[in-house]
Parts: sequence; structure tokens; C-alpha cells
Amino acid sequence: MTLVLGIDSSTQSTKALVTDAETGAVLAEGRAGHPDGTEVHPEAWWRACQDAIGEVTAGLGEPVAAVAVGGQQHGMVVLDAAGEVVRPALLWNDTRSAEQASRLVAGSGAGWWARHTGSVPVASFTVTKLAWLAEHEPDNADRVATVVLPHDWLTWRLAGRPERLTTDRGDASGTGYFSPETGKWLPDVLQSAFGGRQPALPDVLGPAEEAGRTADGAVLGPGTGDNMAAALALGLRPGDVVVSLGTSGTVFATAEAPAADESGLVAGFCDATGRFLPLVCTLNAARVLGATAELLGTDLAGLDSLALQAKPGAGGLIMVPYLEGERTPNLPDATGTLVGLRGANMTPANLARAAVEGMLCSLADGIAPLRATGVEVRRVLLIGGASRSRAVQEVAAALFGVPVELPDPAEYVALGAARQAAWVLSGGTEPPDWHRPSRTLDPAADGAEVLAAYQAARQQVYGI
Repeated sequence: MTLVLGIDSSTQSTKALVTDAETGAVLAEGRAGHPDGTEVHPEAWWRACQDAIGEVTAGLGEPVAAVAVGGQQHGMVVLDAAGEVVRPALLWNDTRSAEQASRLVAGSGAGWWARHTGSVPVASFTVTKLAWLAEHEPDNADRVATVVLPHDWLTWRLAGRPERLTTDRGDASGTGYFSPETGKWLPDVLQSAFGGRQPALPDVLGPAEEAGRTADGAVLGPGTGDNMAAALALGLRPGDVVVSLGTSGTVFATAEAPAADESGLVAGFCDATGRFLPLVCTLNAARVLGATAELLGTDLAGLDSLALQAKPGAGGLIMVPYLEGERTPNLPDATGTLVGLRGANMTPANLARAAVEGMLCSLADGIAPLRATGVEVRRVLLIGGASRSRAVQEVAAALFGVPVELPDPAEYVALGAARQAAWVLSGGTEPPDWHRPSRTLDPAADGAEVLAAYQAARQQVYGI
């Protein structure tokens, strides 16, 4: 049996899976936590990566033959001429660069950004964070010799800090200075945003191109962004739309042509196979459930039980769940709002239900703009930690208007990274065929009224 290792370096933790390269069967799992916050020193990821790898490989009967990393997108990792980190990384969910994002878009126009970079930049994107750095920390900006993404930096560390740094199309397409259409960097865009500075950028590798070797001799895959890795793990086909419920929420699909949505709702990313991955992202997904559970003095299991006790619509109580600002729609300074609160519906069960419905309605809003870019929607695949909630499954099955399937629980980002590692190792033209079982959820109710009420409440509060 040939073993491969997939790593998911997410916002909250590092997960590592060892799998059979031929079948994708998971043989061992490891995990290590990351510090809280939207600004983290990359060394914390490296320590967590080493801990997770140590845990997952302990007791293996044979060495791992290949490794790949799936990482959180957009994070700004800046290195000096000696390869040392200049300042802690700004993560995707750090919204301090909202003003810079607005100025960048106003300067060239949303249509220009969509046509040239596939996306209209918001505060999540790396280009806006570099603009913030140039404006607020010019001395640090002057020290920057190279800009990379979280997965790039971890791959480089696993390779022993070689002279060459690498990335892939998928993660590069989330920076704001890369062209999905041509597959090339846009250095002039970076230079303009970064106050005239021109740092080096990593080489962009093909989907199954080797990025180097670890100290143990394992082949390193190019790695990719977390959403691209999840799509690779799921083996998406035309008509499949993924709704992923992690710290953030994402709605994405595979496509043969790049998207260019000047409304900014759809990010026109590349995927990890040489194709494209139009994607809608929200900042608030599983965190909405966690915060509501804490407010109610319970845990996630307790929140689930309470939400199932309430009827659809939560008695007219609606949560617009923009607890940490929002990316889609682009409202970085927004706050969460409860609409329709009355004495009769002010119950723990209704609040729990409103949190579940609000989170999923926010993501359901993302399906329509995907369709507008030409994406066919035949079924929804529901993944992520929050998808294990019975209440989430019940509401999702009613809400999305197409069949909803629940793939067997798995660490899909780490699994996608492992599949990429196996692909690089095989040298094939397509990734290995790893089947993942799933079940179709039964829509016990029609969620059209719930979605319409949510959209009316959002319009009432934010005018959109």
C-alpha cells in the first residue's frame, strides 16, 4: 500500500490525514490548534503542522510517499530578503483593509477588476491587505522581498526553505493580482497597490506538478486553497454546487470557463484541476451557531435540539447573521440583527431556529448569482462541520430548492490535499478516482417562505 498525506491548515487548526493513494481510504488522522484572531504569526501554523504530522504518522508501518497542503485563502504572508516573516500574517477574515478595497475598486472600476482578475476585491483579498500595509506600516512594507499565501509558506517550510517558492492557480486566483484567464501574475497590479514596491511572487505550478521534496524524501504537491482542495476531494461534476459550512460559508461549483462578475458577488477563482471555481463566500457560518449556543448557555448539541423544537420560520423571528461584518454582500462594518422579535416568539427554541435559518438563508442567497454566471445547479452537496447538525440538515433540505446530498463526514480539505498528493505521485493526467458515499436529505417542508422572509428582513435592515 502506498501512503499519502493531506494537510488542511485552516483558520482554527491544522488537520492531517494519511490515506491509501489508490482508494483514498483514511488510515490515520491528526490535529493541532491555531491561535485565535485575524492576525497570526505563520510560525504558529508551522508548529501546528509539525504536531499534526507527528500525531498522524506515529506508528505507521511505512513512510508517506507524497504530501500536499490545502490552506486558508487570501492570507498575507510577507517575507524579507532572508526569508524571515516581516510581520504577523493578516488572515482572510481581517477586515481592516476595507477602505483600501473600496479605493482600489473605485480607482479602476469593478468591471476592470472582474475582467482582469476574475473578482472584485473586498477586504478579504491579499491585494487589499498589501495596500493597507503600504499605507499604515511603510517601514514593514519596505522590508518585504516576497509575498506568499499560507499554503505556499507551509509547502516551502516542508521542502526545507529552498530558494524557490511555489503556489498553484487555485490559491493564486484569490490574491487580486493574478489573471485566471491567462494563468499568470499581474505584477503591475501588485506594484500599484503596494505603493510602487515590486516584491517577488512564487512560481505558479500545474495541478499535478511537483513542488519539491520533504526532508524524508516525500514528494510535495503544489498545494492549493482550502475551497479548491474540498472541490478536488468531492470530485465535482457539472451541476454540482457545494455549500460548505466552516468558520466562513462558501457556495461554489466547477466550471470550464472563468467567471467575471462585476457585481462582486461571485469570485472567479481557478480550481485545483486546471478548470475554474466560481465561488460566493460569507464571513459568518458555523460561528453563528457557536455564538448563539453560548448566548443560550448551551453547546452545539443543545442548540441543535432547541432548533428542532421550533417550527419553520421561528415564529416570525429572523436573524440576519452578519456578526463579524460580511463579505457577500460586501458590508465589512455590518452587525448581526434580529428582526421580528416579540414577546410571543422570544424563546430559546425560536432563537436557535432563527440562527440556523439565518445562516443557511445567507448562503442560499449565493446560489442565484452563481446561476447568473452560467453555473448549472442540479444538486447541492452540504459539507463542513456544521452540516452534521440535524437542524441544519432539515433546514437545508427545505431551503435550497434542489436535491441536497450529505456526503459522509470527512475532513474534505485535507482529503483533497491527499488526493492531489496521490495525483502528483501517479503522474497521471487526472487525479485518482476516489469514491465518497453520500445520502440525499428528505425535504420535509418547503423553505420558500422562510427564504422570502429573510430576504425581506435583509432589505429592511441594509437596503439590499
